[in-house]
Amino acid sequence: MDRRRFITLGGLAVGGVSLLPACGDTTAAAVHLGHTATGGAGAGEAVTTAEPFTVELPIPPVLRPTAVEGDTEIYDLSVRETTAEILPGVTTPVLGYNGLFTGPTIRAKRGKPAIVRVSNQLQHSTNVHLHGGYVAAVDDGHPMDGIDPGALREYHYPNQQQGTTLWYHDHSHHMEAEHVYRGLRGFYVIEDDDEAKLKLPSGRYDIPIALSDVAIAADGTLVFDSKFADRQTILANGKPQPVLRVEARRYRLRLLNGALHRLFQLRLPGVDIMQIATDGGLLPAPVLRPELSLTPAERADIVVDFRQAPIGSRLVLEDTTAGAVLAFDVVARADDDSKLPSQLRALPALPPATTVRDVALSFQPTLASFTINGQTFDANRVDAQIPVGTTEIWQVTNMDTKYGITHNFHLHLVQFRVLDRDGVPPGPGEAGLKDTVAVPPGSTVRVQATFTGFKGRYLYHCHFLEHSAAGMMAQFEVV
Repeated sequence: MDRRRFITLGGLAVGGVSLLPACGDTTAAAVHLGHTATGGAGAGEAVTTAEPFTVELPIPPVLRPTAVEGDTEIYDLSVRETTAEILPGVTTPVLGYNGLFTGPTIRAKRGKPAIVRVSNQLQHSTNVHLHGGYVAAVDDGHPMDGIDPGALREYHYPNQQQGTTLWYHDHSHHMEAEHVYRGLRGFYVIEDDDEAKLKLPSGRYDIPIALSDVAIAADGTLVFDSKFADRQTILANGKPQPVLRVEARRYRLRLLNGALHRLFQLRLPGVDIMQIATDGGLLPAPVLRPELSLTPAERADIVVDFRQAPIGSRLVLEDTTAGAVLAFDVVARADDDSKLPSQLRALPALPPATTVRDVALSFQPTLASFTINGQTFDANRVDAQIPVGTTEIWQVTNMDTKYGITHNFHLHLVQFRVLDRDGVPPGPGEAGLKDTVAVPPGSTVRVQATFTGFKGRYLYHCHFLEHSAAGMMAQFEVV
């Protein structure tokens, strides 16, 4: 197989287990998901375009608590097969939380615990991982800790973190890539009083936007196949090149790269992009970003002041490779009592680290797999044991210079600080708390984290999900 097919894992087997159907074979997908991957349409008949800026950007609805018990809010999510109109007039079978292709947004409060009750209405196992969440190991959505078909599972989230943009998604063993691709993702926002005092744009001017890409067959079904590594249909909240009508005022846009392995390099000609937050919350100060880069699972909150554009103008969010992603039509003037303070949230001093760990990410052609430190994921193996309360530096190196494969690195349980990239301190856009960081071929990124509180087994892995599904994942245990 060529490099692209290795990267997208078409027909790849790890440890004797077939992960995905071989190229052109839809039978395995039909058995596993209950419908065919291509719906009988030829793989070469994919639909990749739609008329741009003809549909409105859908805003994921905010999920309201089903009940409140003391200080704990209880939310209900169902996981089920459903359909979505991704392309106008075309019905596409998808997977969805509460039947939505981009799941509902949960807006939790710092210091107020939440219980998310998940009912699995699929014909196969699933689970939920709160990406970036500080949670007990039993509630982390470990790949081997699935929800059986017809079963209900409660996830307990303490919400002790500062205000931040998290997201939830499937993390079931070997199926995380396909499940997320087919729609199992949604936003989880933690709000806090300190952030509210800053008077950043809020309410209907605070908008989550998940970016992803798909390949759609001629009959409207999603194609999950190595032949479609490029996945030319770019989506914002599940729609291709939608439009959002905005008022001439400040907006907060919470951007998520929800794709499997596409890198987004974003720009918005005509107005300034002011980045205010990374994965783990607010930066020390706003950062002007002519371009904003996001690898899979990374988030960035930005503030855009549409008063910089005349009424009646159209601004287009562009990806440097894919072109137009989303349009903003400035349609009216508006009062604006929001602010963009020059100072946001100071970062605490870094405590001294007691341990340095080396993490090597590499593709192994002889094993037909992706590895960490030369090994594929083994749920029975603990790769790092960490005493609770200690601070460590992890040196993450992408060894794939020969193949030119980009990876990134995601650490469960904790947020980390990026110390440097090939010895160079991070730019201001990476100066905040992170849980996912880009690692280009041949580069080494050093991150520092403190493992406080919870004990148990957690994951670290590449969040190019087709890489982690093929072995680029490992476990650490806090003891």
